[in-house]
Amino acid sequence: MKTIAKFKCVEKAKNQYNEKISLEPVTSGSPENDEFYKTTPSGVIHIFTCNPQAADSFEVGKEYYVNFSPAN
Repeated sequence: MKTIAKFKCVEKAKNQYNEKISLEPVTSGSPENDEFYKTTPSGVIHIFTCNPQAADSFEVGKEYYVNFSPAN
């Protein structure tokens, strides 16, 4: 089973050790987002990384697809 969700980057915060990226589910803004809002799990994703290249791949205000699937 696989679940695809659509999240928006809402915050990037950097400290001396790492960078925190926060994402929240989309709720509106396009017909696609309206559909995702009906079916996407609610919640927040926080990613912490000390890899600047990984942090640079996220931009506040930009939307991202998130794929959830079993790891086994």
